[in-house]
Amino acid sequence: MTETQISVAKPLLGPEEEAAVIEVMRSGQLAQGARVKAFEAAFAAAVGSPHAVATSNGTTALQLALRAYGIGPGDEVITSPLTFIATANAIVHAGARPVFGDVDATLNLDPASAERLINERTRAILPVHLYGNPCDLAAFQDIARRHGLALLQDACQAVAATIQGRPLGDFGSAVYSFYATKNITTGGEGGMVVTQDERVAAYCFGMRHQAYSAVGGYVHDAVGYNFRMTEIQAAIGLCQLDKLERLTDQRRANAGYFDEAIDHQRFPRPRVLPGHRHVYHQYVVRIPAESGTTRDQVQAALQARGIGSAVHYPVPVHLQPAYSTDGHPSLPAAEAAASEVLSIPVHPALSRPELERVAEAFRTL
Repeated sequence: MTETQISVAKPLLGPEEEAAVIEVMRSGQLAQGARVKAFEAAFAAAVGSPHAVATSNGTTALQLALRAYGIGPGDEVITSPLTFIATANAIVHAGARPVFGDVDATLNLDPASAERLINERTRAILPVHLYGNPCDLAAFQDIARRHGLALLQDACQAVAATIQGRPLGDFGSAVYSFYATKNITTGGEGGMVVTQDERVAAYCFGMRHQAYSAVGGYVHDAVGYNFRMTEIQAAIGLCQLDKLERLTDQRRANAGYFDEAIDHQRFPRPRVLPGHRHVYHQYVVRIPAESGTTRDQVQAALQARGIGSAVHYPVPVHLQPAYSTDGHPSLPAAEAAASEVLSIPVHPALSRPELERVAEAFRTL
């Protein structure tokens, strides 16, 4: 009998989400209503923040948050090259220039590399919690404080991640994504800005909805955006948020199984800093040249066994065609990682036999 395909990602949507969507459709209130407000309040509480502003997706949330900090033309923002390109695109859409530091053993932005890039044009640091693995945020807080810079976290892959027991929203401002494959989804797209700063929240709240004036009516205080979240998205998000801890615990349990079952020396993993709670948006192994096989060979062997995999990300942002002409220097750690990383299934829908199939495939390579 042919074994079923094990997908590398799988959103878990059930009858609760279906019922919530139908309820919104029947209500006739499809945009910026009570469910968006409820989702913002619930999400803020879940990530340790007093303020949350829902948006249409993670990229628009990043762009809004950058603009809320006054980032614009002539400014530079230091970020990681090993990320989805949306991180850099949001900086450009805000009018600024992304500047890329190298990565460390966590595969997140290296604080020392980032600090060496600071100059008179630098306005902010935008570290990424890649794959759900929290970066060295304490180091970035220290750097930002000493240099008078804004610090904004790209937590798009890190919902429910914590540092020393504290959720990421408790450390300042962070941006999340609810794209279809994220740890929780709002039905395909969705984003959230969370912040401790009331002024940042107020800016994002107004600008996401065409900057309507407080006086009401069709009066607008600025040139705003249409970055709104729909009621259907928020209704799905509320259902998913109720399941967040259970889904996170299952991801972490699946990752724990692979930690034991797959050879660390042959297939190293990104470092997890002490006290950091990795939430495994992706479970990533590295396939260095000395492993005795290539990434292409590993992917082919997995596919032959009906196991999906993916590369996140094969081309660092500074080498992407959209950015490679900007004169960015070589970043050897990021470039090496991009040539070696491979994401394997870790999502909560995996059964124990499926986990064993994945591990056995690595043992027999």
